[in-house]
Amino acid sequence: MPALFNFEIHTPFRLFYSGQVQAVILTLVDGEIGVYANHAPFTAVTVSGILRIMDENEVWRSAFVSTGIFEVKKGKYVLMAESAEWPEEIDKERALVSMKQAQKTLDDVNFKFEIDKAKEKLRRADYRLKILEQTDE
Repeated sequence: MPALFNFEIHTPFRLFYSGQVQAVILTLVDGEIGVYANHAPFTAVTVSGILRIMDENEVWRSAFVSTGIFEVKKGKYVLMAESAEWPEEIDKERALVSMKQAQKTLDDVNFKFEIDKAKEKLRRADYRLKILEQTDE
């Protein structure tokens, strides 16, 4: 059996996940990364996307996570995200409305900070909908 490590996901509102896992896959600003036990220490910025966790029974579970910081230290792997949701917690209608609002904002704004904010909102809505599609299959 592969080595296990402790993994936690914290949001400002709750401890979203805490447990022993075999692997974690998430998206950093420069691409996707897979992390296993005894990984070299690092700290990185994450972007909104689908996080995948392989538990101690080799079962993959997916969740939506927004931007945050991922830190790997000896024996401690922690993701601090703005928000995190299991597929069953995602409101599909709210995600669709958010996507439409973000697209409208992108069509109407001119300043870079407004465009970046709208793009991130669009990305969050898109990944919320993608994770729902995965669970429907």
